[in-house]
Amino acid sequence: MKYYILIIILLFTINSFAQNGTIKGKISDAENNDALPFANIVIFGTNIGTTSDFDGNFTFTGLKPGYKKIQVSFIGYKKTTSENILVSNNNSPYIEIQLEQDDNVLSEIIIKTDPFKKKDEAIISMQSIGVKEIESNPGSNRDISRVIQSFPGVGSTPAFRNDVIIRGGGPSENRFFLDDVEIPVLNHFSTQGASGGPVGIINADFIRSVDFYSSSFPAAKYNALSGILDFKQKDGSKDRTNYQAALGASETALTVDGPVGEKTSYIFSVRRSYLQFLFSAIGLPFLPTFNDYQLKVKTNIDKKNTFTLISIGSLDNLTLNSGIDNPTASQEYILSQIPINNQWSYTIGGVYKHFFDKGYHTLVLSRNMLNNEFYKYPDNNENLAKSFDYNSSEAENKLRYEYHIKKSSVKYIYSVNLEYADYTNQTSQQIYVNNLLINSKYETDLNVFKYGFSGQASKRFLENRLLISLGVRLDGNDYNKNTQNLFNQASPRISASYTLTPQTALNTGVGRYFQQATYTTLGYRNNSGALVNEDAVKFIGLNQFNLGVEHKFTEKILLSVEGFYKDYFQYPIDLITGASLANSGADYSSVAGASPVKFSGKGRAVGFEILNRWNFEDFSLLASYTFVRSLFTDTNNTYIPSSWDSKNLLTITGSKELKNNWRIGLKWRFVGGLPYTPYDLTTSSYVDVWNAKGQAYFNFAQLNSNRFKAFHQLDLRVDKNFFFNKWSLMLYIDIQNAYNFQNKSQDYIIREKNPDGTYQTTNNGTQYVLKRVASESGTVLPSVGVMIKF
Repeated sequence: MKYYILIIILLFTINSFAQNGTIKGKISDAENNDALPFANIVIFGTNIGTTSDFDGNFTFTGLKPGYKKIQVSFIGYKKTTSENILVSNNNSPYIEIQLEQDDNVLSEIIIKTDPFKKKDEAIISMQSIGVKEIESNPGSNRDISRVIQSFPGVGSTPAFRNDVIIRGGGPSENRFFLDDVEIPVLNHFSTQGASGGPVGIINADFIRSVDFYSSSFPAAKYNALSGILDFKQKDGSKDRTNYQAALGASETALTVDGPVGEKTSYIFSVRRSYLQFLFSAIGLPFLPTFNDYQLKVKTNIDKKNTFTLISIGSLDNLTLNSGIDNPTASQEYILSQIPINNQWSYTIGGVYKHFFDKGYHTLVLSRNMLNNEFYKYPDNNENLAKSFDYNSSEAENKLRYEYHIKKSSVKYIYSVNLEYADYTNQTSQQIYVNNLLINSKYETDLNVFKYGFSGQASKRFLENRLLISLGVRLDGNDYNKNTQNLFNQASPRISASYTLTPQTALNTGVGRYFQQATYTTLGYRNNSGALVNEDAVKFIGLNQFNLGVEHKFTEKILLSVEGFYKDYFQYPIDLITGASLANSGADYSSVAGASPVKFSGKGRAVGFEILNRWNFEDFSLLASYTFVRSLFTDTNNTYIPSSWDSKNLLTITGSKELKNNWRIGLKWRFVGGLPYTPYDLTTSSYVDVWNAKGQAYFNFAQLNSNRFKAFHQLDLRVDKNFFFNKWSLMLYIDIQNAYNFQNKSQDYIIREKNPDGTYQTTNNGTQYVLKRVASESGTVLPSVGVMIKF
């Protein structure tokens, strides 16, 4: 290790001076894909410029390596600045930039280039995230699920997880799109029925930009209540084959991109973790192994037609390190509760686009599948019958059509989507209900046909000072009579932005949104094979109201304040625990929603956000504060703080570019104490009750009645890039929890042992003797990353 560290230090002292970077691309009309010849193109912040040729193509050569933005202007079109592009000496990144026609050409208002630009159909509660912000975000290890924790409204937990918690909503309330293809699984070891997991699946090497919506979703995006992440991926090189090998904090990766003929490019990657070796070496009680792949192939059939193939998949295995001698209390606790988990998933989809004079058609055909296996032996003794055995699969086949057109300065977007889902489940477990242990064993094979329609129109008024976007969605499925009727799930929405001054705008949005219940809820059966929730199931509903103001001090400094109110209805309540399912989905060993429920729950999340964002070429700052209260009703219709009721969220993230391709960054976050439910130690102590689950039971009569102390953490990062003539080397050192904050979480509950290793009991052997062990976590976690491009 000493020699390894010495080599890293020596590498950090090397400087490279080659300056042969190249960028190639194409400028076209965003509506009809027509090439725009003779557009003015400059490297943002410099005097280096060129123009596009007759086919819209352009080339920059002799560039200094590093991150660059391209600014494009053309008469009759809005001036546009691209996302950051990483330029090196040994490859030629390719970027297509589409310009929107400018209705302000003859207007009194002059629209300048805007690095904080938003879409007409997403006026409020939307942020764009570039690749540079993802690469340089301290403590995130290039994982987008952690990067967005820097943005307003996004909560986090001290646990080593990537749960996406937005404005007090649960981690099951979000949706993710990759180049127009929905990807239901965002993380490895994903909690089924939610979105969380410890490590993200998406490879940051693919990302061009991310649009993050926390409300006022475009009508064409569906089945979400709290958030949508819309990823745009890079195109492969048009000139040559490039390779990148990476060694990160938890995995190794290989990425390849290049051309296939004159019209097609591709980018492909594979990754594999090495955490299982590290965890075993340091004595951790669980050993995770994850693998994933990602693929994009794009073909420009001709000037008016394109086809893109997208695919992403994962293979995950979690085993127990049962060979630990004399485990500590924390090791014993983890070994007793975590099950074996084998999981795999994939998504594959094709996106066809046809452009015409005033718009374009988009047709998306995709299939995704998740297979999830959990099982647990009592005390990890494989000679005994399994105490928990779960095997499930979710497969969805999707067809979506979108029609984009602009008429008389009004932008219209229409969409139709059809889906056919197949959900299977074989579950065997014991459930403790009403002081009785019940053996639950069922199989389900459920088919659901889903359908939806949407329309949206956006237009500017009052000499372009006022922008209004009006949309509506209708969704349904054939599960039962409640869900079949499209108009039961009618979701209108309207948003508006009024320019008070050239620097200041007032934004507002009101909308109703619906989300289908999880398959684990839809397919839950009793021992007789009947669908327990068949008559009760409804779509979960949300009314949301937003009002905000934003002020741009300069083109590069933004300050915004936004208030929100979320009014939930028809939220499922677990009939066993009496708790809203809004509280579930952030547990490694759980399957969210697999229980009998009633859809009578209500909830509210109210708060405000403050965002200050600086986007200079050599310095960036993102400071955000959110106040939020999140409460949901229980089975008695009483509002109770949810598991995401953190109250206060504060994050400050900054990075600074230094000379010779050095970059330093820091992120400090503060998360208010989250509520938690105390244990029912009396019930948990009974031998047959404990053995059924292998851990303590919660006292849901006191749901979320206690609260942890606040959590805060400082992460630091140093990057150094070397650009040689034929290859590039990128290094980083990332230090999480730099000042070693110790977080106190809920106590471990374990069983006392006799000297011979057997468990102590009382009351004639009917009850275990339980022991509380304080649980504190927190350690300085340094990691080193190495990336080589050639």
